[in-house]
Amino acid sequence: MITADDERVRTPAGEGFADSVTVAFGDPGADVYAVARLGIVPGAEPRASSLAVLCAGGRPVGAVAQGQIEVQAPDWAALEAAGVRMETLEPLAGWRVAFTAEGAGFDVRLTALTGPIELEEAGGMQGYDQLCRVQGTAVVGGSERPLDGLGQRTHAWGVGAWIGEDLAVGLQAVRRAGARGHDADAVSAWMLGEDGPQQLSEARLSTTYDDAGRQRRAGLELWEREDSEYPHRVAGEVVCGSTFELGALRLDTAFFRFRMEGREGAGRYDLLRRA
Repeated sequence: MITADDERVRTPAGEGFADSVTVAFGDPGADVYAVARLGIVPGAEPRASSLAVLCAGGRPVGAVAQGQIEVQAPDWAALEAAGVRMETLEPLAGWRVAFTAEGAGFDVRLTALTGPIELEEAGGMQGYDQLCRVQGTAVVGGSERPLDGLGQRTHAWGVGAWIGEDLAVGLQAVRRAGARGHDADAVSAWMLGEDGPQQLSEARLSTTYDDAGRQRRAGLELWEREDSEYPHRVAGEVVCGSTFELGALRLDTAFFRFRMEGREGAGRYDLLRRA
């Protein structure tokens, strides 16, 4: 069970351990999409990593990706690194996130619309998601835009579709070493519907890529229970994206326009792999 204690920096659990928080949101009306992530490698000499992308007009207008940042006593109550700041206003209920770049940035408040949805372990990754209402402002080309949209606060890379306050999907997939297709992925997925958030019995992800290997279209088939006769289906196409070279890893982060059951909303699809 997730409690307010899980908002604290986690105790290291083996080599390569890192704790991270990712916030992503979209406001189609303002034509603004963003993701911000702070990571912490705790220990005697703690380090932080910072990543953020702000998209408007179908292209990135501000971005940062920096690692190995020295920090003193990192705490999710308030943490800032390389222009990205996260603050917990009320554990599991409210947060403030800001990003500042040259001529671009955002400052938003997140209000939880769901309790924490615990992610089933997938490929060694654990954590929890929360669907959020996101309100604040963005700066694009030096001009300020009001924001009022939906988003997701999570501890893991994955796919999120935010159709409405009563309909949303979160999926995390980890591909096993040597595998080539989604059929070998370890998948954890949830859906928010009429009965509230629930873990899904089965989820399938299909992706169409461009010549550079970046995700362009995605489809989801979601089974609520093992005996479900038909799956829920989600389809989407990219609105804006960016690629980061992170040493031995490459991150393709993209914002999508998703459609589900006659409704349309925004979402995010991140793909992290070896460079």
